[in-house]
Amino acid sequence: MDGKTVRLEEEELRTHDPGFWDDPKRAEAQMKVVKELKKWIELHREVHDAAEELNLAYEYAKEGAVEETELDAAYARATELLESLEFRNMLREEGDQMSCVLKINSGAGGTESQDWASMLMRMYMRWAEANGYKLTVSNLLEGDEAGIKTVTMQIEGDYAYGYLKGENGVHRLVRVSPFNAQGKRMTSFASVFATPLVDDSIEIEINPADYTWDTFRSGGAGGQNVNKVETGVRLRYNYRDPDTGETREILIENTESRSQTDNRENAMRLLRSMLYDMALQRRLAEKNKIEAGKKKIEWGSQIRSYVFDDRRVKDHRTNCQTSDVNSVMDGKIDAFIKAYLMEFAEKNGQRSL
Repeated sequence: MDGKTVRLEEEELRTHDPGFWDDPKRAEAQMKVVKELKKWIELHREVHDAAEELNLAYEYAKEGAVEETELDAAYARATELLESLEFRNMLREEGDQMSCVLKINSGAGGTESQDWASMLMRMYMRWAEANGYKLTVSNLLEGDEAGIKTVTMQIEGDYAYGYLKGENGVHRLVRVSPFNAQGKRMTSFASVFATPLVDDSIEIEINPADYTWDTFRSGGAGGQNVNKVETGVRLRYNYRDPDTGETREILIENTESRSQTDNRENAMRLLRSMLYDMALQRRLAEKNKIEAGKKKIEWGSQIRSYVFDDRRVKDHRTNCQTSDVNSVMDGKIDAFIKAYLMEFAEKNGQRSL
């Protein structure tokens, strides 16, 4: 913390330069550094103060000056703050501090899996709301009878990607299907992919010759422009893998706004986010700091199972589980997030501040 305090003073001095705001992108990046250092110092001070208060409460309790319940309360507060600081310390990989693009795709199984994908969408929306994040649905394709086929959401706020990166993978649902007349137990799958949402302070080079645009009419309920004006945009980008040299097409659709211009800008932002994530994943893979990449949406590849009739949700990577299925589906997934980050960080030697 002494080192962080000294560095904060140095970084703040840079913001006092008369020409500091001449380059807004550089200035914004510098302010983020200052903000991050201030937050670490503030959290450390809170833990330090809570520990001091706990020591005092212990001494007073031995002398009978305070009730044991007050000592218990001081202990609980100190423990909570310490665990919160340790949890935040797990988020130190490149990109962890950024906002997040979360994409959910339904797996094979038609209506059942599409309904499951919509339930996952609701779960993450509830989680984002509870944690004070701004959430925007940038593209949504509804299912044939119920649920959704795919959705792309932007979850904006500090460390959104760091918290949600462990949600990458296949999520498996087991339940008595409401869409089956015989009331059979059904298994459904949906995939979740999280990528960092880049901002203007990160430069990503995109060659205009490598992409093309299509437009289409947005579907669903809306104002007078919906289904009349081609405000939806489809961005096709030819991505060349730097390792294999192979070229593949990246397709991004955006229907968030009634303005085609706004949709184009957001589609480009999503493309930059994907390209940044690809570069990030390559660097992390080289250092063996990430798990295997995307898997097929099928049996045996799931990271987490949600078994409704057994009242059990279990993460297969960490063995973290709970019987409170309803709370999980209402967005209370912090226990799974924490378990993943703690194990992930321990394996890669990131326990110290």
